[in-house]
Amino acid sequence: MLDTLTGFVVVGVAIALGWILGRIDLLGPHARHVLSRLTFFVLSPCLLFVVLAQADVHTLFSALLPVSAIAAVAVFIVYAVVARFVWRRGVAETLIGTLSAGQVNSNNIGIPLSLYLLGSAAYPAPVILLQLLVFTPVTMAIFEAVTSGQRRAIPILRRTVTNPIVVGSVLGVLVSLSGIRLPPIALDPLQLIADACVPVLLISYGISLHGQRILGPSGRRRDILLASALKLAAMPLVAWVVAAFVFHLSPHDVLIVTVLAALPTAQNVFNYAQRFDVGETIARDTVFLTTVGCVPVLLLIVTLLG
Repeated sequence: MLDTLTGFVVVGVAIALGWILGRIDLLGPHARHVLSRLTFFVLSPCLLFVVLAQADVHTLFSALLPVSAIAAVAVFIVYAVVARFVWRRGVAETLIGTLSAGQVNSNNIGIPLSLYLLGSAAYPAPVILLQLLVFTPVTMAIFEAVTSGQRRAIPILRRTVTNPIVVGSVLGVLVSLSGIRLPPIALDPLQLIADACVPVLLISYGISLHGQRILGPSGRRRDILLASALKLAAMPLVAWVVAAFVFHLSPHDVLIVTVLAALPTAQNVFNYAQRFDVGETIARDTVFLTTVGCVPVLLLIVTLLG
């Protein structure tokens, strides 16, 4: 039990530190903006490159990949239909809520929890690959189209493929596929920068929590609650059903994909909301609720399936 909670304690301490920094205003009024841009343009691309470049190709393209994709797309569709056509939310805000419902924290929470719960830190690699090479380019293309007002395909494509997060992800996968082992003189500087990504992102998130009340009167409570319910309950349930009864995976693989689907909402979604200045309340509160709520969910999954 103690080992299982270690990953959450690490994350919680970093977020709490950010909240304290925000409360005492140590970094000034522009801290959130500066840290957000630093994470989006520098730290995240380095982290994604390092993780994917060192990932095993067989793990990246294992049978876990289609199951994770189906579970994510299923909750994406449910949230998007409700938010867009029932609640009449804008495209960008709907996209933030959709990502909050189905994009998991496969890196800074997924990797340590995978190690503690499943015995290996490599299991989240297929999910990382799916989110970074499929979901992220599509997401960035939509955001670029909506925020820039650009509707022509070529400019949108150009802005998407030059997005630093997409570039870092693609280069990392290419290195992994090529089998090239980067020498320490090339990898270690990137690793040093990458190591700063998770704590800076969590501290930035903690700063954003200061002065805010979770599920406050933002007019988006139902969006947050729907995204959180889909993330914590529907997504792991879909993953379990698809893995066990459609793909007939082994009990161990069923446990893996169910645990991965139950991970909390990715903090990158909050980073996107900050970067494009839309849906920040939805992303922030959903990240918080799912990070806290996934603890009993994960323990229940491990108890029932493990």
